[in-house]
Amino acid sequence: MVMAEHSRRGGVALSLGLEVLTSRWFMVFACLLIMSMSGATYIFGLYSNDIKTSLGYDQTTLNLIGFFKDLGGNIGVMSGVINEVTPPWVVLAIGVAMNFSGYFMIWLAVTGRIAKPLVWQMCLYICIGANSQTFSNTGALVTCVKNFPESRGIVIGLLKGFTGLSGAIISQLFHAFYGHNSKALILLISWLPAAVSCVFLRTVRLMKVVRQENELQIFYDLLYASLGLAGFLMILIILQNELVFSRAEYAGSASVVLILLFAPLAIVFREEFKIWKSKKVRGNESNDPSPLKVTTENPPPVEAPGPERPPQMVAQPPKDQEKSVPWWRDVFKPPERGQDYNILQALFSIDMIILFTAITFGVGGTLTAIDNLGQIGKALGYPTKSITTFVSLVSIWNYLGRVASGFASEIFLAKYKFPRPLMLTLVLLFSCTGHLLIAFGIPNSLYAASVIMGFCFGAQWPLIFAIISELFGLKYYSTLYTLGGGASPLGAYILNVRITGHLYDREAMKQMAALGLIRKEGEDLSCVGVQCYKLAFLIITATTLVGFFVSSILVIRTRKFYKGDIYKKFREQNTSAT
Repeated sequence: MVMAEHSRRGGVALSLGLEVLTSRWFMVFACLLIMSMSGATYIFGLYSNDIKTSLGYDQTTLNLIGFFKDLGGNIGVMSGVINEVTPPWVVLAIGVAMNFSGYFMIWLAVTGRIAKPLVWQMCLYICIGANSQTFSNTGALVTCVKNFPESRGIVIGLLKGFTGLSGAIISQLFHAFYGHNSKALILLISWLPAAVSCVFLRTVRLMKVVRQENELQIFYDLLYASLGLAGFLMILIILQNELVFSRAEYAGSASVVLILLFAPLAIVFREEFKIWKSKKVRGNESNDPSPLKVTTENPPPVEAPGPERPPQMVAQPPKDQEKSVPWWRDVFKPPERGQDYNILQALFSIDMIILFTAITFGVGGTLTAIDNLGQIGKALGYPTKSITTFVSLVSIWNYLGRVASGFASEIFLAKYKFPRPLMLTLVLLFSCTGHLLIAFGIPNSLYAASVIMGFCFGAQWPLIFAIISELFGLKYYSTLYTLGGGASPLGAYILNVRITGHLYDREAMKQMAALGLIRKEGEDLSCVGVQCYKLAFLIITATTLVGFFVSSILVIRTRKFYKGDIYKKFREQNTSAT
């Protein structure tokens, strides 16, 4: 009897465990962990100075490397195309290989374990490492959006929010593992994200779309768990800025971060236990051999079906129209908004061109500010500890911007038909405040600028990706989603490399000339004072305003579309499936 009871309990535990590990919500949890490790590009400011000093670069060269980092981190067309024809685990596996190889080579170069690479080689290494982020994003985020199409804004906001938090999470783990050896941070971001993706390779997969009654509440519970993690990280950042933490204290705080990071697993287990229990109850009822369930009555008469409609009365397209139209004929004849565009139809549509232009001018400016944050703090005379605080603040508020725009835009759209393009337009306008704070260098204003830049940069992405999915459909979303992200590196190259880096170096050379100094070959070029970035960020403010006005055009063009029921198609599909 005892052995039978133990065997029965073991079977129940095994059944429940398999139910959890193969469930939709555990897949969401796996995606959250993958995204929480895929934001290494956002902490470039923490290790960029090591690259600059170790390899003797000037600011223009460093900004060029930063541009290739942004290029790799946002040009994800290859990952999108691969995801169209392969399961998500293939995309994640490619990302694992690229992440480790790219960042590991950078670490070898910075620590002097290999000969000093040429500039183009460093650009290639960081582009490969950063491009792995698009593979993890495509494999995890696109899969989740397709599995939860009616909650896409919330899904995108939550997942991209964890990407925004990843910088602060990795920073805490870095201090616990390696102390204050900033060069070791590059080593950490080479192996840790790759290891997490490897663990969940087969967990992330496309699943049958099923709308649960409490689906929205579960996402809210996951949001509350992430807010707890973000709040704890914010407290840690404040304490670490005021106090000196020992290695043991860093290890303790990192342990709490890991516990909070895995807290959503309890929500997943709770929900899957309810589903498993209800399935078991229904199974027992259907297999109940009780004689009370037996009936000898004749079944109720079945109504005879009415006369079938003649085939000729059913509206069918002519045979010549059933054939697929060649791709080159319908490029400029797209379907209605909300239907499934093919890739070329979306690429050449006026809506995509407008959105691409707004992203180039808007996101490019915030990306330039984030990439240069460490150098800006150094130029304005902030201590090293404060510069670390700026990067962590960007990470926290990047997260808050993502979840706020994802959840708020979904709620406002459902309740008030508030269009997402209008919210994107307002975010672009708000980001101008942060640019102006940097331009004029008001004392201690860089803290506020970090908050604004982080929030606006984070808020833009869920809105952009949700807008693309709503206007152009989900059939080719894997590829179309990466097209939207490709605009920001173009803006970053123009604003960061050609404008910001050039003006910084010009001012630095003027300062050296005023002191009668001559720059030696291989010596890094440093600038001090408000003038280092003033003109550059005034130009960035002007270009962001251009993005604001261009985005306003998209608001006008899509106002009628967003007044309708944009999710009607998915509800009808779920009803027919049920």
